Amino acid sequence: MKALLLKYWDRLRSSFWFVPGAMASLAAALAVSAVELDKAVAGDWLQSLGWSYSGGAAGASLLLGTVAGSMIAIAGTVFSMTLVALSLASSQLGPRLLRNFMRDTTNQVVLGTFVATFVYCLLVLRTIRRADEGAFVPHLSVSIGVLLAVVSIGVLIYFIHHVSVSIQADEVVARVGKELDDGIDRLFPGHLGKPGSEASSAPGEPELPEAFAREARPVGALDNGYLQLIDADTLMALASEEDLLLRLERRPGHYLIKGRAIVMVWPGDRVTETLVDKINAAFVLGNQRTAAQDIEFSFHQLVEIAVRALSPGINDPFTAIACVDRLGSALCRLARRDMPSSHRFDSHGRLRLVALGSTFAGIADTAFNQIRQSARSNPAVAIRMLDAIAQIAGHVQRAQDAACLQRHAGMIIRGAREAVPEADDLFAVEARFTAATQALCELLD
Repeated sequence: MKALLLKYWDRLRSSFWFVPGAMASLAAALAVSAVELDKAVAGDWLQSLGWSYSGGAAGASLLLGTVAGSMIAIAGTVFSMTLVALSLASSQLGPRLLRNFMRDTTNQVVLGTFVATFVYCLLVLRTIRRADEGAFVPHLSVSIGVLLAVVSIGVLIYFIHHVSVSIQADEVVARVGKELDDGIDRLFPGHLGKPGSEASSAPGEPELPEAFAREARPVGALDNGYLQLIDADTLMALASEEDLLLRLERRPGHYLIKGRAIVMVWPGDRVTETLVDKINAAFVLGNQRTAAQDIEFSFHQLVEIAVRALSPGINDPFTAIACVDRLGSALCRLARRDMPSSHRFDSHGRLRLVALGSTFAGIADTAFNQIRQSARSNPAVAIRMLDAIAQIAGHVQRAQDAACLQRHAGMIIRGAREAVPEADDLFAVEARFTAATQALCELLD
């Protein structure tokens, strides 16, 4: 249930209707409250202030009607500008980045401001009555409507600036890089395993029982889709309650095929249809990958931008270099973190859950492989990748991580030797390779 709620909350944050709808509801409540206050309190004291509306019913109706019409027209313009920005981002930077633009709170609040102002003016407008109908002019409510219109103009000016900045490639890369850094802070130590510091003090991490391979029974997925979230707490509670050992066969980011095993359960003779349903309830599937528990997805977003930038149709190595810089920064942060243990124990120290986890080598492969393959003949990008490896080397604490970086440096230089025709360019790449190798030597010795 917790994972499912997180999924729905992520969908709400990525929608264009939730924030505007909430703001419109608040505007409706404000309109009702302001009108009731106007009915309860005489308007003479407001008129004496000098800044409130002091005209008659006809003027108030015309004023609120003009504001309401203007707001709904501007809301359409804002929506059109947002669609243009989304189309540009999709064509040049990748369709998977649309989610980042849709999650932009500024765009949602701007659209909500105009919709809320329109709703407010419309509801106040219907309460105005002329003399032949029993005169009533809600002076306070009309004044608030004018104030909302002024605020909306300021919001429109800011929105134009925001859209102009947000579609710049460097800003998009920076935003994705920030999300990646936040994901590393959140997931390492990860949700499905213990931090290395805790694992070292745990009562050992035993191997699986000898009978596990013979007696464990697979539990298959009930549907197709990308695994977005795993509710590890639910699985732990279920394993403790039923006295089971669960081994997860898939992790967030993997694509699940209906009927294929997602969990191995031991002892297998305790598997029932009810247990299968409970286990599947802890796995949240969707049509696309998300960054909630899938750290490689954020790496893939930066890699996709870089690969598209290196394509012949776009040919923008500067954007690719910016992506390499962000990837290098994220790997520096990751190199200082403990990789999560694959074992989780209950309160009595019994092994209950074995989960697939990400490794530094696997994440580094995700970060470098496709960019290296696309940049074989581009010495500028190859040089920056080797510079990034040299910087990461200063943060690496494990010999196997250093070996992974050395492997990538070797693949970069071999690709450059085969594809870079200019001797001076190749010499510059060789110099960066030597610097990166020297930085890694101490950890490899």
